[in-house]
Amino acid sequence: MALIIVESPTKARTFNRILDANKYFVFATLGHIRDLPTNKISIDYGKSFKPNYQIMRMKKKVVDQLKELAKKNKEIILATDLDREGESISYHVAYLLGFIKENWPEFDIKDTGHHLKRIVFHEITKSALSEALENPQNLRVNLVKAQQARRILDRVVGYELSPLLWKKIGKNWLSAGRVQTVALRLIVEREKEIKVFRTEPYFQLYGSFANSEVLRGKLIKKDDVSYEQSSKLTLFDGEYTYTKTTIDASNVESIKSDVQSDTYTISKIDESVVKRYPPPPFTTSLLQQEGFHRFGFSSRMTMKLAQDLYERGLITYHRTDSFNLSTQFVFRAKDYIIKEFGEKYALEKPRGFKTRSKMAQEAHEAIRPTHLDTKTSSFSDKKLTVNHKKLYQLIFDRALCTQMKEAEIRQLRIYISGKKGYVFEVDLQQVLFDGFLKLLNPEFVKKNVSVSGVKENESVRLDSVECQDSTTKPPPRYNEASLIKSLEEKGIGRPSTYAPIITLIQEKIYVEKINRYFNPTNLGEAISDYLSQAFPKLFDIHFTADMERNLDEIADGNRALVQLLSDFYVPFKQELEIQKKDKTVIDVEEEISEKCPKCAGNLTVRFSKYGRFLACSNYPTCKFTKPFLQFVENKTCPKCSGKLVIRFTKSRKRFYGCEKYPECTYSAWKLS
Repeated sequence: MALIIVESPTKARTFNRILDANKYFVFATLGHIRDLPTNKISIDYGKSFKPNYQIMRMKKKVVDQLKELAKKNKEIILATDLDREGESISYHVAYLLGFIKENWPEFDIKDTGHHLKRIVFHEITKSALSEALENPQNLRVNLVKAQQARRILDRVVGYELSPLLWKKIGKNWLSAGRVQTVALRLIVEREKEIKVFRTEPYFQLYGSFANSEVLRGKLIKKDDVSYEQSSKLTLFDGEYTYTKTTIDASNVESIKSDVQSDTYTISKIDESVVKRYPPPPFTTSLLQQEGFHRFGFSSRMTMKLAQDLYERGLITYHRTDSFNLSTQFVFRAKDYIIKEFGEKYALEKPRGFKTRSKMAQEAHEAIRPTHLDTKTSSFSDKKLTVNHKKLYQLIFDRALCTQMKEAEIRQLRIYISGKKGYVFEVDLQQVLFDGFLKLLNPEFVKKNVSVSGVKENESVRLDSVECQDSTTKPPPRYNEASLIKSLEEKGIGRPSTYAPIITLIQEKIYVEKINRYFNPTNLGEAISDYLSQAFPKLFDIHFTADMERNLDEIADGNRALVQLLSDFYVPFKQELEIQKKDKTVIDVEEEISEKCPKCAGNLTVRFSKYGRFLACSNYPTCKFTKPFLQFVENKTCPKCSGKLVIRFTKSRKRFYGCEKYPECTYSAWKLS
């Protein structure tokens, strides 16, 4: 009998359902079993940055069980996830079972009398596991080195910088991170850009015209001079373009009056038929973004749901940068499309997508369903919730539509000109063939507009003019989707790390979510400003992205692990020593107008690891404190008419409650 080692009990159950129990015994490690201890840095700088890994305290029984099982089985099969983290778990298992002779920074596999195999697969299905078992591999040591290099880098930065923050701000629960702080900096810098943005009011005029058709057009120019003007700003993370018109309060009424007294004809019609192609299949970051846009899922929730679906054998591996789809899937998809939608919706040849990420990791496959005959209604697992089904359907539809025909759309741009030189523009779309939209966006098809009776040089009547007032919009704050998009575009971190990073900066109260958008707190802004000024290279976007490329080179076997760590640490240590000598402190307290009821001193907003609270500025002479309540403007409790306040769960999820709690227990996730 062979011993197969996986990470989770759910994954083990799926293996047991597929494989012959007389041939294989499946054991789950319950995640990592060996890691760096948390009570010290555990990196030996004098021995080429050698990490001091230890068996995790909660996993000693698991390791004992593993060793006993290994004695009873001559063949050991490592079947952890196929990414660097999964390879690292396999490495630590092999080390504890005596297969690895460690001569840091090299790892040699030695003969112990057992037969060690590593299998790699993208989905947990019978065919995939059979193929993997027939084609075993060796442990991919370069992936382990890349994972350990990242682990050491993050440990060095976190454990060297965090104590510095404790001294600067006086709070020993703060943390800094190589990628975490750059993500925080994006949010902080965007908030500064919003504050300095100068909003300007302007108007946009729309005219409703009637003849054989009813047309609504936007006023775009007069005498060939465009009303719309574009401006471009250079932001911390790229460029931002915004538009406004030259129509303002001083001339809007005169233009409106002049427009209404004019006569109009259709001066030009531009018509074209364009093809709209389906989006690529999901990668990790695209799935996180779409989960947020469609269902409001946090990145953490999306990854948890996807992990469950993968371990139950319903989708392929969900940590991937790749757009690749297997040959078997695309041909099965064609048959399914013909059966469900008709032959006209199927492609003659499979459609492929070029992976955009320069750092696409390993030979992964995009996220897709493992079986096209599996419907959400057929899920028998009681632990799969409505949210699991939503995410599965999202993945199913997105993967399937990639192999459907493109849509054909008739686009009409109609120019309506007046004798006084005014020109209105009407944009219309008509779906000629819905193609993939039949599955992915049927609502768009239902809004189909058919325009047939409009002709050039035809006179039209202006029925009404609408003046729409607006203001120039500053760059938008980040939400989870836009932050993930920006991190990926700039090559910062890995998609699989985005969820824990976004969770951490909220738990540390560096940022808060307000109406789904991130707002930095005073604490987060102070930390970002200090670290980016004290360590300008370390927390620069380009430096962080370059480090990811260096880690990829280690994974490919093209860069030495110790050399990378040394090149990073020498200048970092010099900057760190300079900052340790600087004795200035950072004040993150914020005074408010409220007075202390005990001593009449000013109350200030302070931070603890549990959240914000109010305290007297005369501390320690006066030790008065009370909870910090953020009141919701113009909203009262529907139960008792008290004021509504913003509260947070232990995981920093925002909700609304009554100020009179616990007398009044009203709470809600959203306000009506």
